[in-house]
Amino acid sequence: MSFQEQRAWTDFFLTALVYAGYVLVIAGRAQGSPITEVPYAGPMVASMLAAVVGAVVAGILAALSSPKDADTSDERDAAVNRRGDGVGFYVLSVGMLGPLGLTVAESAHFWIGNAMYLVFVAASLVSTAVKLISYRRGFQPW
Repeated sequence: MSFQEQRAWTDFFLTALVYAGYVLVIAGRAQGSPITEVPYAGPMVASMLAAVVGAVVAGILAALSSPKDADTSDERDAAVNRRGDGVGFYVLSVGMLGPLGLTVAESAHFWIGNAMYLVFVAASLVSTAVKLISYRRGFQPW
């Protein structure tokens, strides 16, 4: 398994874990009260920071565990990253129509903010999943 593929696995699970933690925190705060009144901004920012810090720490640990592989990236890695990022871009672009619709409908800020966060998470997970599938099943240009 290449270093880039290891990073993709780490990013996938870290993104899913951090988002699940955010959802659990918000659900826990909503007990007995309307969910739109739950203070969500702090946990949302904290979860985003946790994802970034976690990715940096995971990258450093991976580089320390195999320092000679940390700098290696070949043409295939670049092509896989390009494809995954491209698919993630389309998911993000189409997905943002949901929060835009919520904004036009003048929905509560809670729903707009959480819809945006969900779309960012979905785009990241789809992008990383495409990369992992490309690594595992081979890369065929479209």
